[in-house]
Amino acid sequence: MAPRRRRRRPWHRTRAYRLTRTVVMATALVVGGVHLAEGRERTGTAGSGSAWADSGARGAGAPRARASLYFTPPPPEESAPPPPATAEQRAERTEPTVPTGPGTAEGSRPSHRWAPQTPARPTSSTPARPTSSTPAQSVRSVPPTPRPAEPRKPARPRTLPSSPATTVTIPYLGIEAPVTGLRLDDRRRLPAPPDDKPKLVGWYTEGPAPGGPGTAVVVGHRDTRTGPAVFAALDVIKPGRLVEVLRADGRTAVYTVDAVKSYEKDRFPSKEVYGHRGRPELRLITCGGTYDRRKGYGSNVVVFAHLTATREPARQS
Repeated sequence: MAPRRRRRRPWHRTRAYRLTRTVVMATALVVGGVHLAEGRERTGTAGSGSAWADSGARGAGAPRARASLYFTPPPPEESAPPPPATAEQRAERTEPTVPTGPGTAEGSRPSHRWAPQTPARPTSSTPARPTSSTPAQSVRSVPPTPRPAEPRKPARPRTLPSSPATTVTIPYLGIEAPVTGLRLDDRRRLPAPPDDKPKLVGWYTEGPAPGGPGTAVVVGHRDTRTGPAVFAALDVIKPGRLVEVLRADGRTAVYTVDAVKSYEKDRFPSKEVYGHRGRPELRLITCGGTYDRRKGYGSNVVVFAHLTATREPARQS
């Protein structure tokens, strides 16, 4: 009896195919798990919302203990330059005119103004005759051309007395955030508001108050472990937009945005950001630029604004 011929196994049932498939699946699972863990660490959640993605904020789940958020502190408060002298003050400062002519005491300081001179007497008693026989012609006066009126400069809003800030509102970004007071720490650094309160902004209480003379400073988080924070979209605000700061006395200081700039933290221009400009101004500051898990953000976003109006508290009927 002839030996029975053995059938050849299909390729998908061979031992080599099964081993290869097991290795490929295990590798895919390991790589996928690593990417998923990194994504959760960055965003703090399994899925990120569209608003978070659109704002461009990064590093929400970064270890904040290593990269604590501090801002470049403002320099010590400098005395604001005196306002320009008015016309009356300049007139008072001018040197008094010294009288000249008969009766002036000897040794008195001569005046810089011209002194009337005595006309010379004619040498002859004969009246002078006109050199020309042409009769004098009448000259018709021409009225002066009126000059166009110069446009009046808008009046500056009056500055307000010192009062703490309570709420910062930016209608363009849909922000209405409560305010907490911030002071420099033991190492003379300006901290950010607490990480567990991402919708809170901080006002530098050792500097000018909002609405008062000088430059008021307000800072806030760009993001925290839980996602976007109050100033996540601060860099997209446009010049001409309004920022309103409600104060404890009920008055509201209204600022108009002039510019939005970004500076590297190692090259932060303190004088340009915090220096006096002869009018009440406001600075909104948050983090920006590239993000490093150990060092945090490398830059600061700064919004420059100046006071354009003040509002009194609403009267209760």
